[in-house]
Amino acid sequence: MLVFRGSPKTCRRSLCTTDSTQQEKLESLENAKQFRQFPKSESKILDAPRLKDDYYLNIMDWGQNNILAVALGSELYLWNAESRKARKLMSVDGEDDYPTSVAWSQNAKMLAVGLSCSELQLWDAETSQLVRRLEGHENRVGILAWNGHLLTSGSRDRYIINHDVRSRRNLTSCIRAHNEEVCGLKWSSRGNLLASGGNDNIIHIWEASNMRSSSFLHRFTEHHSAVKAFAWSPYEFNILASGGGTNDRCIKIWNSQTGKCLNSIDTKAQVCGLQWNRHHNEILSGHGFSLHQHDQTKLCLWKYPSLSKIGASPRHESRVLHLAQSPDGLTVVSAETDETLRFWETFGPPRTDNSRLTDLDSLLSFKRFQIR
Repeated sequence: MLVFRGSPKTCRRSLCTTDSTQQEKLESLENAKQFRQFPKSESKILDAPRLKDDYYLNIMDWGQNNILAVALGSELYLWNAESRKARKLMSVDGEDDYPTSVAWSQNAKMLAVGLSCSELQLWDAETSQLVRRLEGHENRVGILAWNGHLLTSGSRDRYIINHDVRSRRNLTSCIRAHNEEVCGLKWSSRGNLLASGGNDNIIHIWEASNMRSSSFLHRFTEHHSAVKAFAWSPYEFNILASGGGTNDRCIKIWNSQTGKCLNSIDTKAQVCGLQWNRHHNEILSGHGFSLHQHDQTKLCLWKYPSLSKIGASPRHESRVLHLAQSPDGLTVVSAETDETLRFWETFGPPRTDNSRLTDLDSLLSFKRFQIR
């Protein structure tokens, strides 16, 4: 059951009148300034009861079909961002069994679901049918990443497995390079490189053409805590951003060709998610535990490559567990420990008229209703 809480009103600034040339320049600067201002509040909020508070899980993903998949307890729901309707896709039997990871295929025809019992399932979201069960792991499957027909899974058993979903014998390679749970996986946009992160504080960069345990391209040991959060640059194919856990708190920028760390910044809080803006060269970070309560900021927007802070969300007691980006790259949703999904309009080109609400926002303003 998902419930909307509402959406705030927005306002528009006026620009002073000058000659036409100067006016255009002022409008351009003002629009840029407006974009750089982090939203004062969420555009929408969904209640997400039974959302598991576990840093190592990855149980939310927004597909190219504009459907958000999120696991709530032992159940998995699909929320259609266009129709604003949600439906239950599946429920796991067993008191101690539940979804631990979800990932849409790149064409959004298939949804992969990892379970705490070590099983990996493939679902056809349109027909709501379980298509296939994939085996190979011996512990919970906490992270998934697609690369065309290749599905990569990471587990608490410390293995990374590549599955060719077209083949009856799906397992194509099995890698053991991390000493603790694998909690981060991300394929590059070109599909030639895979970044893996573990609870051993280590990052490995793998070449798709050479996926063997001893054949990683690079091994980064500069983080001092678990590495779950990754984002590849949409502008430079070889640039990777990574985020460390509570004892590290850093965002680091890597050149995957040279193996060099290009920049690093201490965010003062556990980095639980990273999203790279496809419309402006910026990185959004989602944060969990902080060492000091006055540093408890949920979301921060950073300019690349300087990593200077553009803005941050209002301080809030809840922590961010997961981030997902809409297919058009305009909206980011954060899953938080207060069992909510919060939608933020942080990305995208500046709006020319911020005074108008969208049809969806108009329907949701100051209302609370149940979606099934």
